[in-house]
Parts: sequence; structure tokens; C-alpha cells
Amino acid sequence: MSALNAQVSGRGRRDLVLLHGWGMNLEVWDELAAALGRRFRVIAIDLPGHGRSDWDQAAHTPAAQAFRVHETLAPLTTRYHLLGWSLGGQFALDLAAAMPAGIERLVLIATTPRFLAGPGWRFGLKAASLARLAAQVDADPRQAVSGFLELQVRGLAPRTRARTLERLRVALERGGAAQPAALAWGLERLRQGDLRAQLSRVRAPALVIAGANDRITPPGASRALAASLPKGRFRLLRGAGHVPFLSHREQLLAALGGFLRG
Repeated sequence: MSALNAQVSGRGRRDLVLLHGWGMNLEVWDELAAALGRRFRVIAIDLPGHGRSDWDQAAHTPAAQAFRVHETLAPLTTRYHLLGWSLGGQFALDLAAAMPAGIERLVLIATTPRFLAGPGWRFGLKAASLARLAAQVDADPRQAVSGFLELQVRGLAPRTRARTLERLRVALERGGAAQPAALAWGLERLRQGDLRAQLSRVRAPALVIAGANDRITPPGASRALAASLPKGRFRLLRGAGHVPFLSHREQLLAALGGFLRG
């Protein structure tokens, strides 16, 4: 099994690992990595089957996929802060619960422990919405991801929406599209996944950040996630949506600043 594609930047003495969301790649972090590079050595990773990382069909469980991230990090760092966005946030929760020793602090952006609504969980999307996206991936993966990018910027002010969507599209073009099998796997994980039972094993201090206008991950889901983590805290960014590190970067950096300094 080959290592995932990783990009290292910055000159700080402490390490910060970045995990992107569904359908994207590590290029989406360029602006944030540049802003944080004075304080951290930033390690951005392409998730399995995304960007320039290969897709291993045999590693079909969430645990196996998370272990690929761990194996990629092992030669690079042993102690690090971990930041995950959306699906990358679920990968981050898997790592923090299964291998907590190396993670100093955990940041989760637009992350939910359960993507679909269900018994005892009213914050998720309806199953039909995810089924439609899965059908679009089967029919035309490129168009499905393009439509998902547009959904990510809904709720933003018009100029901010156009600027953020353009940044997402540029990152996708530069870093490469996800493989259809990886897209389908990610949606199936979201359909079946429920991480609530493992949250008590996450011992690192955690900051959960939500955009008030997020149309994909309801802020209530992120608030409930923070409340369920042993050392969780919640931060709501007014006016932001699903991609606050692009649309509201200064607000996000302010939220990260004190937390990552400890």
C-alpha cells in the first residue's frame, strides 16, 4: 500500500496536519497554509483516491482508510495538531479516537458525527438528498462534484459566494479530481456512518467550528459534536458557510489562534 500524497510547507516548530473534504484535494488549503506557515510546519494530505493519492479498493473500511493517513504521517511527524474539514473531520475523529497519543489538539470545521438524520439525531440531512448525490456520481462524477461545490457556498453573500466558488474550482483543477470509486465510497461512509459512540475516546482538546449559514453541515450538528467531546468547545462564525477557511479566513484564523497556542 503506497503512501498518500502529502505536501509540507511552513517553517514553524510545531506540526499542523490538514485533511480536506469530499471531492476536493490538498490545494484547497493553500491560503490557510500560507497564513499559518509562520507558526507551524503545515502537512496537507490528499485523502485516499483524492487529488494525487491513489485509491486502494482493499482498504474499504473507515478504519483502514484512516490508517492510511496515519501511515503517511508516521515518517513525517509523531506529535501534531490535526485539523479536519467536513469528511476530513470524520477522518480526524477516527484518528483521534483510535490513535490519540500523537494528537495534541484537534480542530473540526463543518464536521458532524452523523451525516444523516436518524433516531436521536435531528441535525442530519435526509437520506433522499444523499441518494440523489450518489446517483449523480454514478452518472457523471465531474458534474456531481461541481454541483456539490455550488452547494458549499450557498448562504454566503453574493460577492463572497462567487469568490469562494472560484477558489474551490481553481483548487480542484490544480490538485486533481477524486476518483469515482473514492467519491462513491465517501458517500457510502456518510450514509452508514455514526461516530457518536467513539467520541468519548477522543481525549485531545477539540475546537469545533461551524458556519452559521452552512447548508451541508447544520451548525446544530457541530454544536452537538462539541458538547459530546470530553474536551470540546464550539465556535460559530457569523455569515460563514461550509468553507469558512476560504470565505471568512480572518475570522477562522482568529478562532484558531488562541486555541492552537494552548
